Amino acid sequence: MSTTIERLDGEARERLIRWILRRMDEFGITRAALEQSIEDDLQNEQAVSYRDAWGNTWNGDGDLPEWLQRAVAAGQSIEHFRAANNA
Repeated sequence: MSTTIERLDGEARERLIRWILRRMDEFGITRAALEQSIEDDLQNEQAVSYRDAWGNTWNGDGDLPEWLQRAVAAGQSIEHFRAANNA
């Protein structure tokens, strides 16, 4: 979302920020909770080593998950599913 906000300029950016802050107040979301949620999402995203087009993920620990076993059994290289941030 920050990328979208950064692309906006002037009054449009300020209106969007005010709208987001009002929604946060409306739903009782604190800035600290939002920051923690974003940090958690980033850590979870960084932990993903393999991902398919349907959103299945695997961090590379333990046995291959079923979705990746099926793909490898069908002849697909496991490296095809390596997440971009780990390439």
